[in-house]
Amino acid sequence: MQFHHHGYVTGDPRRLPAAGTGLDRPEELPDELDVLIVGAGPAGMIVAAQLSMYPGIATRLVERRAGRLEIGQADGIQARSNETFQAFGFAGRIISEAFQLKAMNFWAPDPDDPSRIVRTQRTDDDPHGISEFPHMIVNQSRVLDYFAEFAANGPARITPDYGWEYVGVEIAEKGEFPVTVTLRRTAGDDAGKERTVHAKYVVGCDGARSAVRESIGRRLVGDEALHAWAVMDALTVTDFPDIRTKCAIQSAHGSVLLIPREGGFLYRMYVDLGEVDEDDNGAVRSTSVEEAIARANTIMHPYTLDVRKVSWSSVYEVAHRLTDKFDDVPAELTGRRSPRVFIAGDACHTHSAKAGQGMNVSMQDGFNLAWKLGQVLEGRSPESLLDTYSGERQEIARHLIDFDKEWAEMMTKTPDELDPAELGAFYMATAEFPAGFVTQYQPSILTGEATHQALATGFPIGKRFKSAPVVRVADANPMHLGHHHRADGRWRVYAFTPAETGAGTAVKAWAEWMATSPDSPVVRFTPEGSELASVFDVKVIFQQTHDLVDLTGVPELFLPRTGPFDLIDYEKVYAVDPEHDIFDLRGIDRGQGAVVVVRPDQYVAHVLPLSATGELTAFFAQSMLPATAHSRA
Repeated sequence: MQFHHHGYVTGDPRRLPAAGTGLDRPEELPDELDVLIVGAGPAGMIVAAQLSMYPGIATRLVERRAGRLEIGQADGIQARSNETFQAFGFAGRIISEAFQLKAMNFWAPDPDDPSRIVRTQRTDDDPHGISEFPHMIVNQSRVLDYFAEFAANGPARITPDYGWEYVGVEIAEKGEFPVTVTLRRTAGDDAGKERTVHAKYVVGCDGARSAVRESIGRRLVGDEALHAWAVMDALTVTDFPDIRTKCAIQSAHGSVLLIPREGGFLYRMYVDLGEVDEDDNGAVRSTSVEEAIARANTIMHPYTLDVRKVSWSSVYEVAHRLTDKFDDVPAELTGRRSPRVFIAGDACHTHSAKAGQGMNVSMQDGFNLAWKLGQVLEGRSPESLLDTYSGERQEIARHLIDFDKEWAEMMTKTPDELDPAELGAFYMATAEFPAGFVTQYQPSILTGEATHQALATGFPIGKRFKSAPVVRVADANPMHLGHHHRADGRWRVYAFTPAETGAGTAVKAWAEWMATSPDSPVVRFTPEGSELASVFDVKVIFQQTHDLVDLTGVPELFLPRTGPFDLIDYEKVYAVDPEHDIFDLRGIDRGQGAVVVVRPDQYVAHVLPLSATGELTAFFAQSMLPATAHSRA
């Protein structure tokens, strides 16, 4: 974390100075605004948090609840989400209060007595070491709290407007604020009162029964598995030995998925309620907690569960549904008409809860969209950038549903239908998918072709930037390179030096071009009068150890000035960690070096040689407007 560059900070450095719309933010909803977010769930809160870093954009978040969520539905946090939390500055704090999943055990009927269950397999939760961050469990409400804190501390000072329900929308063909939204009060003395607001864009994050989705004519399409599960968060006294380990339990009477919760005592239990008749009409949802507990005890015989308190419970029927598009523009008009209304999270896709994907994928939807809205509304990119949201995220959601169908189906099979060993093998073999690391965006205006992928094989284009250890040259501090990627809307450009002595002539020439040439992306797309690193955060990684890098020979591009006192930023020059060499870990070509471009949402956008300066600028020109076309807010 960097601070003091605007003067000595005596308070919480996470609370950034208010600016723009955050200076005199009105308590009441304004009549006109740039972005209206509907729904304060994971998708909506990450959109608000990201847009809080754009003080020139008027953003409001409405939520039909009267206040913050106290008991959340989702609780599984995948490693990819923790990488995202790091960008928003709270990964360390939320990890410290969460339960970290380190193992998963599998139970099945005892071959000698099928009425009893026995442990058949123990597995590591992350056998491949796919991230430095853990897979963990924490209540959804805490995730929302942290995003709310970030949004409130951002320059735009965004806080939720509770007690407002979305009613409907009208979209005009023209006008500065073409989207007219009708809202209704759900709390307070004026409950039931309606009013309208006018926005440039609306983001519907209002869940599986999304009114925003319905109002733009989108439908969730798919099927139901005709299988129901009860779920509860419980405090229990039990003789089951693995109560504090994640377990998949199969018996002749059904299945239980047991997941320990944060705090050391609470756990979540999914109890198989069996197949549901097509004519059930939702009757299974009236299954009582007592019935679910009794069924769990039957499944887990000879062990018993003495449930002392249930903090939260629900019953759901597995359904896999997806909308055909995540915005209001008909497919045939994509590219000819700009989207004005977007949907994200459960409003776009629904699936089972047992793979721990709902909250995690929803947050990635919001992260993908939010920086694009910021870029367009600040005038840095054309509106065509917004077409990429639905194109990118709808494909990811389709892959998610395909995976979840297979996992959910396996979880409902009896030991006679599925060898218990197969369930464990599937869990191990597919660990990267639920962790969030299979996502790979295809070539587009935001994702380059893999022509030069061989220069950095460990940074696959289109996939998330997989961090690795480095050492900061100025102070010899070891750190993870990707952990300095903040959710501030900037692009990251990493220059990995070739095998040369000193600072390297190739890197010097590239840095000189980046800083001074009118053809470079830094000069071309950074508004006049803005700081050198305001749009592109450019860092250099040397092949030498930190003691062999002479800072006096490092180009000024990597030592930019910042703040009103024109101070030098020393946190852009790195060297290898001799025990964990990033060049080896990420397959960086030592002879040629490489340029790795990373999007504001942490996905690798391109890999290029240092000599491909024209190609670098041409890539950014696909999605960015020259600085002369706009001014930075």
